Amino acid sequence: MKSLIDSHPMHHFKKLVIGAAVCLSVIGVCTNTVTASSKNETIKQNIQTLQKSDQRWIQVNLATQRLTAWEGGKAVYAVTISTGKKSTPTRTGSFTIQSKHKSTRMRGRDYDVPNVPYAMFYQGNYGIHGAYWHKKFGTPVSHGCINVAPNHAKWLFNWASVGTPVLIHK
Repeated sequence: MKSLIDSHPMHHFKKLVIGAAVCLSVIGVCTNTVTASSKNETIKQNIQTLQKSDQRWIQVNLATQRLTAWEGGKAVYAVTISTGKKSTPTRTGSFTIQSKHKSTRMRGRDYDVPNVPYAMFYQGNYGIHGAYWHKKFGTPVSHGCINVAPNHAKWLFNWASVGTPVLIHK
C-alpha cells in the first residue's frame, strides 16, 4: 500500500516556492495598480488645490498633447506640444521647475542638440523647452521632454519661475 504522506522534503519545498512566487506576483500586480491609481489621484488632487489658489502652474496633458499655463483656476496660455514617444515616454507626476536656462546643449544616447532655447528642467534632464528642429507639435516625438515651439517656449520661460508647479498626466 502506498503512503498518502509524501516523505520527500524537496517536493514540499517546490510547492512552497511555487506558491510563494504566485502569491508575490499577484501582490505585485495589485500594488502596481494601486500605485498608478494613487499617483493619478494625487495629480488630480494637486490640480484641484492649485485651481483654488492664485498660484501660477503648468498642466501637461499627454493624451491631448496640450500644455496649459494657469494662474489659479484661470487658464492664461495654451499650446500644442510634443512629448515623449513610446520608447522614451514623458513621466507623469507632480513636479516643480528646478532650473531655467535661456540656451543649453542637450545630449543623449542618440542625440546632441546645441542651443536648445528656453529650457526649464523639472526633474533631472526632463524639461520643457523650445524645439527648433521639428514642427511635429501634437505628435509625441521627443526623448521624454516637453517640446514647445520656440516662441511659445519664450513666453513660458518669461512667465514661469523656479518653483512653478508642473503637473503631467495622461
